[in-house]
Amino acid sequence: MFNKLLFLLFIVLGVSCNNASEDSSKTIWIGGEVVNPKSESVVLRKDQKVLDTVALNDKNFFLYEAKDFKSGFYSFQHFEYQMFYVEPGDSIIFRVNTVDFDESLTYTGKGADKNNLLMELFLLNEAENKVVPSWYTLSPKAYEAKLDSLKQIRVSMFEDFKDSHDTSEAFEAIVDANINYDYFSKKEMYVTANAANSITYPKGFFDYRKKIDFGNEELRSYYPYYRFLNRYFDNIVYEKYKSEQDLDKFSYLHNYHKIQTIDSLVTNDSLKNNLLRTFVKHYLINGKDAEKERRIKELFLKTNTNAYHHREIEALAEATMRLTPGNIIPNVLLVTTDNTVTDLQKLIKKPTVLYFWSAQSMRHYKDIHSKAAELKDKYPEYDFIGINTDTHFKKWRDIVRNAGYSHKLEFQLENIDEAENKLVINTVNKSILVDKNGVILEGNANLFNPQMEALLLGYLNQ
Repeated sequence: MFNKLLFLLFIVLGVSCNNASEDSSKTIWIGGEVVNPKSESVVLRKDQKVLDTVALNDKNFFLYEAKDFKSGFYSFQHFEYQMFYVEPGDSIIFRVNTVDFDESLTYTGKGADKNNLLMELFLLNEAENKVVPSWYTLSPKAYEAKLDSLKQIRVSMFEDFKDSHDTSEAFEAIVDANINYDYFSKKEMYVTANAANSITYPKGFFDYRKKIDFGNEELRSYYPYYRFLNRYFDNIVYEKYKSEQDLDKFSYLHNYHKIQTIDSLVTNDSLKNNLLRTFVKHYLINGKDAEKERRIKELFLKTNTNAYHHREIEALAEATMRLTPGNIIPNVLLVTTDNTVTDLQKLIKKPTVLYFWSAQSMRHYKDIHSKAAELKDKYPEYDFIGINTDTHFKKWRDIVRNAGYSHKLEFQLENIDEAENKLVINTVNKSILVDKNGVILEGNANLFNPQMEALLLGYLNQ
């Protein structure tokens, strides 16, 4: 079936070429197949802006004509997210299996080889990130030597690619940026890991910092560049306050200095706005002090110039401040397995841990229920309430019954959007800890965090 779609695309392209005009040169085609889809559509973006939400057909395929084409990075999202690069004349078809999203992703069509190379570099970096932390105890010189070897592998890959493919200067610049910023990023990771250690870095270790482009328009949404900048700012910001406290990326002091530093150094407004939005969201979600959250929000509003970001952050701050310790848990409506509606606050009779799950990830919901049962055995003083975030009632109820989960402790959100906003359900591992009166003790905990048991025990002993 995938080959049929490819054949269809070639027919479409042939027709469009035979009727070529000045406008048709500004068009590209994007198509693909989603195996094991989790919804009925794919979202396509250019520079973080939504181009369209494209429906999958009954065979889980789609085909989209992107007009007013501009070279550069595009992205598609189907619960998970990935980027691809297109130039004039390209038409991309991808195939992805949601069970193993990144590893299964392949491209065909004109321009596919470029994107398969970028995907190969992405997966190589992901694999390296599992190994590199074991090197953080090495000396800076020894660590740098290992990074040099990793970089040379990438350089050789690209040289081999250029020997068999025609490449544009623009694409070569993209790959060079991928290789270099991944390399720079791993150096910053080493600095972060050794922030508490007294280390003398060899001459030249930080030479790359003198060449950072703080306003690259083409790379502003490209993850190696964006990820590097975030790690770099964390490290140079820490230098400003390390005499006052240890490195803490979620502290008020760290984020206060980070806002000011980004505002002073980043020259591309879109890049600056997105960097500020990303880390301020992280700060608010992990915040524990409503007044400090308010201050960070106000500083953000002064330095970020994107009106949409302003509305988003103001709404998020309002919600996260209500989830700081000492507040009553926001009341949301829940559906029981008997298909009746109750409200959250009425359920809380004793110290309680709320955790969230979805049927879209079997592995996760099994793991989190297993973890909740383990903690319940150790700390019977607590109730552990599982809240499902899906919209399909019968499927959820069947899972609860077939898995043997307690129907008294399993509920589904009645109004998904409202509840997710009120409870700031930003991650599948989020949990909320409240006392017997529904007063929030921890608004953003994680059952899998090694410190979770210490939290539970600590509140019992208060």
